[in-house]
Amino acid sequence: MHAADDVTFVLRPGTITALVGESGSGKSTVARLLARLYQPTAGQVLFDGVDVAGARRRRDLLRYRSQVQMIFQDPFGSLNPVKTIRHHLARPLRIHGRVERGGVEARVQELLETVGLVPAEKYAAKFPHELSGGQRQRVAIARALAVEPAVLVADEPTSMLDVSIRVGILNLMLDLKERERLAFLYVTHDLASARYVADTVLVMYAGQIVEQGAAEQVLQRPLHPYTQLLLASVPDPAVTERAPITARKGLAAAAVDPPPGCRFVERCPLRIPVCSERTPELVEASPGQSARCHVTAPSPARREDLHVEHVQ
Repeated sequence: MHAADDVTFVLRPGTITALVGESGSGKSTVARLLARLYQPTAGQVLFDGVDVAGARRRRDLLRYRSQVQMIFQDPFGSLNPVKTIRHHLARPLRIHGRVERGGVEARVQELLETVGLVPAEKYAAKFPHELSGGQRQRVAIARALAVEPAVLVADEPTSMLDVSIRVGILNLMLDLKERERLAFLYVTHDLASARYVADTVLVMYAGQIVEQGAAEQVLQRPLHPYTQLLLASVPDPAVTERAPITARKGLAAAAVDPPPGCRFVERCPLRIPVCSERTPELVEASPGQSARCHVTAPSPARREDLHVEHVQ
């Protein structure tokens, strides 16, 4: 099986990078690799210029995990149901030695206030089942913030929450980005939320980044056919009549046994013969926007022999 075998991107302080794509594309695998929950078999994970992919000593892992924290999809499953909220926030403080013993309670209350759970004393004494889904996710975010990380990896943090309270979590992410200068990797299949919070969008298909660039640019003027189909499938109440979505039936999980050439070729409405023969490169087709497509973003070396015009 090929799992996330061609993925390269940069996370910068004070920005939110959205990693979007359908289920099975490899998004959560990438998130778990960054959090060191999975051990990579190849490649590099660079943090401040140092490759941490091979770190195995407990001290090195603790140091890295104090800087890169993860927020999981299920806010109930990621919390211990028999422990209070105070325990969940105090434990990382003690493990990583962030505060003196006498300052733990004050820091716990500060964390709860940071994520909007006030009065803090009331929530600290509760158990996870006594909170709503949105409140539990705020506790999970507070726990991640406890060790003062530089990077937060959020794996679909709003997908299991009611639509009415999702925006509260998204606004909290925006606030933390600005106030704490955190670098976020926001894993999602929800393009609307990606448009709302993200500075940069990475579109993933079958283990590869097929398009990347500034969020507004990618979502307003998508280059890759897969991105175009993703956007076309989003309901728009303002549009009463829409043209049928043209998509070929094909194998969605191309990452399991990828065919030669482009991994999207079986489903692509724009495919040409070369798409089944050569794997397209990730090419900067317009300033700040790259795509992996022979038709809409052909590489300079192949543009002439493919007889395809460069699409801006």
